[in-house]
Amino acid sequence: MTKPVFLLVASFPDSLIKFRGPLIEALLAAGCHVHVAVPGLDPHSDIATRLSALGVQAYDIPLQRTGMNPLKDLSALFALRKLMRQIRVDYVLSYTIKPVIYGSLAAWMAGVTNRFALITGLGYAFTGEATGLRKVLRVLIQQLYRFSLSRNRLVFFQNPDDESLFRQLKLLKPAIPSRVVNGSGVDVAEYAVLPLPEAPAFLLIARLLGDKGVREYAQAAALVKAQYPEAVFRLVGWIDDNPDAIRQQELDSWIAAGTLEFLGKLADVRPAIAESGVYVLPSYREGTPRTVLEAMAMGRAVITTDAPGCRETVVDGDNGYLVPVQDVNSLAEAMIRLIEQPEPVALMGARSRTIAEEKYDVHKVNAVMLREMKLT
Repeated sequence: MTKPVFLLVASFPDSLIKFRGPLIEALLAAGCHVHVAVPGLDPHSDIATRLSALGVQAYDIPLQRTGMNPLKDLSALFALRKLMRQIRVDYVLSYTIKPVIYGSLAAWMAGVTNRFALITGLGYAFTGEATGLRKVLRVLIQQLYRFSLSRNRLVFFQNPDDESLFRQLKLLKPAIPSRVVNGSGVDVAEYAVLPLPEAPAFLLIARLLGDKGVREYAQAAALVKAQYPEAVFRLVGWIDDNPDAIRQQELDSWIAAGTLEFLGKLADVRPAIAESGVYVLPSYREGTPRTVLEAMAMGRAVITTDAPGCRETVVDGDNGYLVPVQDVNSLAEAMIRLIEQPEPVALMGARSRTIAEEKYDVHKVNAVMLREMKLT
């Protein structure tokens, strides 16, 4: 029996191993020939080497992750169609905005039978006030989603709010089925529970975007440190080429003031999580935040927002606290509560680990996806 050819279309090389590595391994175990298409993949990089070691063929595609040049996007569309025809693809799964749009259309144009999309979050165009560039982007992306998603057999979402919104906005036709999965999952075996630090220490890991709540984190940290100067607030991430990116001057000012300890972009976030007692993500909206799942797997209490994607990870008062979006005072109050009454931190962390094992184990998440794609 001929093995099915499966193509994964992504926008960022790092995500292939970090977020989709276990899925790739599950597809290989299910008997697929796995290929990946992604822009900016260095053939000599560690990612390319690791993909090759798995027996995965990788292709560099001319897709601009954040650009708005329609000619370049058309070039990516036709390059994907050509690739799909060339390797005779049977299954396509695309994730993140541009791969979903152009991967879905290319698969339809190439006559691929099994076309799937994974909505991992809504991004800059859907969050914040719809004015100026954001308003133009929102209208454009909604039209592109409406056209491209109708070409899929099934659309995966990472939280029920996103699924509901797409249905409400008619971005997804009633005839196209959808399925909510528990994020990208986390390999709980790779994220061991380690002892909590003695001093109060908080951590945020994120691309340095306004919509991730980075400014609220810095402002809340300043309020808390005014009362509890011994508290430590660490930030892991990098400045993204996104219209909503934090400015370098802002970051420098937080560091100079002693508000935040900036650790930069880390290939392995586990040491940073180990040095924190509480993980904080004040995001405005997520698919399902992978960093929260990693912190939960390592037995950390979580403070996050009562926002789509975030609220699914925390039971308020059980494994952490939920705070309103963009509410600096509530965020600071939740942090102070865990400084003044530190006993619940360990209990909340233990609950986080249990929830990660029961709900977010990557192998359970991937099993659902493979079953829905009729590969098991």
